[in-house]
Amino acid sequence: MLMGENARPSAPSASGEPSASVSTVVLAAGEGTRMRSATPKVLHRLAGRPLVEHAVRAAAGIGPDELVVVLGHGRDAVGEHLKGVADSLDRDVRTVVQEEQLGTGHAVACGLEPLAGRLTGTVIVSYGDVPLLDSDTLRALLAEHRDAGNAVTVLSAVVEDPTGYGRLVRDAAGQVTGIVEQKDTSPEQAEITEINSGVYAFDAEVLSDALSRISTDNAQGELYLTDVLSIARSDGRPVGALVCSDPWLVEGVNDRVQLARLGAELNQRLLRHWMRQGVTVVDPASVWLDCDVELDRDVVLEPGVQLRGGTTVAEGATIGPETTLTGCTVHHGAKVVRTHGEGAEIGPGAAVGPFAYVRPGTRLAARGKIGTFVEVKNSRIGEGTKVPHLTYVGDATIGAYSNIGAATIFVNYDGVAKHPTVIGSHARTGADNTFVAPVEIGDGAYTAAGSTITQDVPPGAMAVARGRQRNIEGWVARRRPGTAADEAAQRAQADQRSETEVTTTNPTE
Repeated sequence: MLMGENARPSAPSASGEPSASVSTVVLAAGEGTRMRSATPKVLHRLAGRPLVEHAVRAAAGIGPDELVVVLGHGRDAVGEHLKGVADSLDRDVRTVVQEEQLGTGHAVACGLEPLAGRLTGTVIVSYGDVPLLDSDTLRALLAEHRDAGNAVTVLSAVVEDPTGYGRLVRDAAGQVTGIVEQKDTSPEQAEITEINSGVYAFDAEVLSDALSRISTDNAQGELYLTDVLSIARSDGRPVGALVCSDPWLVEGVNDRVQLARLGAELNQRLLRHWMRQGVTVVDPASVWLDCDVELDRDVVLEPGVQLRGGTTVAEGATIGPETTLTGCTVHHGAKVVRTHGEGAEIGPGAAVGPFAYVRPGTRLAARGKIGTFVEVKNSRIGEGTKVPHLTYVGDATIGAYSNIGAATIFVNYDGVAKHPTVIGSHARTGADNTFVAPVEIGDGAYTAAGSTITQDVPPGAMAVARGRQRNIEGWVARRRPGTAADEAAQRAQADQRSETEVTTTNPTE
């Protein structure tokens, strides 16, 4: 069986039978009306992943034999996303649909339907909107459940403000006697600060039996999963709780305020993790990371950096300030300043920015440069080559140690199709060039400033493609008389005549 490496040996279940198998059920059927969104609540993102993905990855981390997610609102979109999660985890993730929202007990019953006839061992129940819950905490819950020989073990937490949560009720000896939902609490119970996280470990047989016996006799008229505890206890089964020492791990998302709050907390945890791995974060308050970002030691993250979507940054690289990278690879020693990048690769020792836009398919080789106000798309730029400023490079291949002049445009689109431009190694292209693709500039070739290049340039040649300059004397005086330009021209002409007269009268020896 697939078990987490820190899992403890199995103990007998409450029914006395060996209990080795583990199933997990993630409840993700709720509509989340307080989000006020067309997007299902569990697909709202935190650190680059939807809430439900955080929950599924945590559950998968304990190596369950079965992993089931209960869907409801937005089932198609959520189910489609979970297919990708299952592929990335390389394991089965079953989905079932709760057609009617009849309570948490009903949701779990739906989740157990695919396991009918072979449900044994322990069932872990968690929620799709509790994104900080991790595999280590679920392993600890499983270990406590097995070691104590409980029929039910609740993951609880002690919080300052328990409003909105079910309260864990204990007797004078400290034994768990039940859980009371917020709307059903008495004034005394409402003062309890130990709350139910909604995460449980159940003996499978006890859970199946109790689910068939719970009722809707409560304020909501729903089938509460919490009633399983009372049924188990009334049957003489042991019920326990594991107090989670970190309440953040069990906090759920019900609205966008909580989404932002948990997002900020998760981000700070990610930053602390990477700083302890040797990354310098100059201003943690302004740097944001996704979960799947990878950073090497001695990376420096300047203020205003956002790293998203699987971005990797190698040793000694500096990112920022004011830089957003999504799905980018930055190699060792590179510097990326005030840049927006997506799907780009920045080579060792290369420099990008400030104010650059590197789009998907950009490949900048070692010690290359993409400079100020430069946009690059689907192009390979060779080792040591510089594109310093005010340029668009699209669908191009540029060799090594070339220089692209300022204000250059690679005209890659004819209105129907994209076409390539190839520039060789050690080429020098002039300022204000336009390369009309498809076109190829050979190794060591030059192009003159202001040229529009429409034909291939052989290696070592100089291409000049511009009209000859013609000056029309007196044009301003004839066509713009009396203007400020005319007056300025007349003064300059007078000054020139005076200088000529002085030179003529006093010629140098």
